[in-house]
Amino acid sequence: MLELFSYTFLTRALAVGLAVSVCAALLGISLVLKRYSMIGDGLSHVGFGALALGSALQLAPLTLAVPIVIAAAFWLLRLRENSRVKGDAAIAMISTVSLALGVMILSLSGGMNADVNNYLFGSILAVGGEWWLSVLVCVGVILLYLLFYPHIFAITFDEEFARASGLRVGLCQMLLSLLTAVTVVLGMRLMGAMLISGLVIFPALSAMQLTRRFATATALAAVIAFFSFAAGLFLSFWLDLPTGAAVVLCNAAVYFLARTCSGWR
Repeated sequence: MLELFSYTFLTRALAVGLAVSVCAALLGISLVLKRYSMIGDGLSHVGFGALALGSALQLAPLTLAVPIVIAAAFWLLRLRENSRVKGDAAIAMISTVSLALGVMILSLSGGMNADVNNYLFGSILAVGGEWWLSVLVCVGVILLYLLFYPHIFAITFDEEFARASGLRVGLCQMLLSLLTAVTVVLGMRLMGAMLISGLVIFPALSAMQLTRRFATATALAAVIAFFSFAAGLFLSFWLDLPTGAAVVLCNAAVYFLARTCSGWR
């Protein structure tokens, strides 16, 4: 097993994937409890559209994708709060339009290439030399989450009470959207736009099967995400499987195991 770490591409993928998985799991608890868990799926589709546009314009993919996905996250927040189109309907609308635009742009610009295909379905080889930057950004996301943890806890359970207590709920919502957008973009190359939401949803749901305490569930989700990603990555390497699919299936297996264990209590 130690021989696996002699492969540079594998150690890069492991470092980035573990960091992204922990970020997604921490954010996933709040997103699931707020019934906003599919935002990861919606933002990944927006990211795919941005990557398709960047490919057509021959621009660096992340340079274009990061600001567009962050803008989409803020727009979803405004739709959720100030529009008749709420929650999952807003996400479905934006994700479908973004995916359709991405397919249209690719069709007009000459079709799918290997780089865009990696962003769509994920690849263990897609993590390049800037992997350390992705890890640093993920560490920043985790630190911001821990710093604003009391605020995130407050808006997760009772926004009205938090607002009455003087908490700037809108700013906290924007922070949560920002952290989610950055995490989704960083994980797209490894997991793929179609599967990145699995990192947000499954660890949170698994942890919530085992405990009802918010802090405990958050920590447990991070641990589950950490080991599920490592298991999925090694299985994909040993068995020559798609990385994103293997990681999501490992997370799904843990969820069903946690659900089974919770039924025995």
